[in-house]
Amino acid sequence: MSVVQVAAAVIERRGEVLLAQRPPGKVYAGYWEFPGGKLERGETPREALDRELHEELGLRVREASPWLTQRFVYPHAHVELHFFRVRAFDGEPTGHDGQAFAWQDPHAIRVAPLLPANTRVLAALTLPRVYGITSASDAGEDAFLPRMERALAQGLRLVQIREKVWDAPRRRAFAARVVDLARHFGACVLVNADEAEARAIGAAGVHWTSQQLARASGRPRDLIVAASCHTHADVMRATDLDLDFAVLGPVLATPTHPDATPLGYAGFASAVDGTGVPVFALGGLTTADLDTAIAHGAHGVAMRRHAWPKK
Repeated sequence: MSVVQVAAAVIERRGEVLLAQRPPGKVYAGYWEFPGGKLERGETPREALDRELHEELGLRVREASPWLTQRFVYPHAHVELHFFRVRAFDGEPTGHDGQAFAWQDPHAIRVAPLLPANTRVLAALTLPRVYGITSASDAGEDAFLPRMERALAQGLRLVQIREKVWDAPRRRAFAARVVDLARHFGACVLVNADEAEARAIGAAGVHWTSQQLARASGRPRDLIVAASCHTHADVMRATDLDLDFAVLGPVLATPTHPDATPLGYAGFASAVDGTGVPVFALGGLTTADLDTAIAHGAHGVAMRRHAWPKK
């Protein structure tokens, strides 16, 4: 069976995304999905996206970024969906095919049933856009934790504990303090170690190194699982293992890895092409780089030095 190529739009507005209901007469009529449609002969996914949103909803896309690629086998077809994040458009959605549509909070979807191919995308939309990586080894735990508390108070909700130069007892004692502090703000903590350590300290998940990613034959389902990637092959392995997200870098030059050759934004975009998992851009970035990173296919940015405000 041939694979049907589809362009799909994650249209974002004020923290909500637009879902459309399939009209009567179509396969899976009544199911909710992200709007879009099949590629016509000779079309690129972006060209199909622009055409479909204009024909179906009367929207003109001004800004759209490639994001995730999902492959799904339905009884009637094998589909490959190219999801774009549409962040700027002209017009108001109008159901030209008579379909209903609804703006939904990704954290609290109210419509049902949903097409199963959209489940992974909805889960990815609940991920924060900034991933803070601890740097307590630079100044010590007592100096670092007040900076972490400020970052959490300012909205940081996703944290990786990464203190490779410390021995296990010191890292675990620090991790317990981080997990306790993050809990007060409703933030999610992953530890750059193994699954046993993540469970022992009460972390929500584990962040694998690229070496752990390469060795893995499966993933634990009781934890959030992320991984560090450096190549397109790494990203696709994270996709094959159905990880929750990945981090790819360095994108720009960084003192943390002075000998590494930066990918640059074009290299980053090439490396995440076809990914089925959200990927954070890492390396020399700040929150000011968020829009540029997203435009090149990133879910968001990961930061070590710049994640923790001094004041």
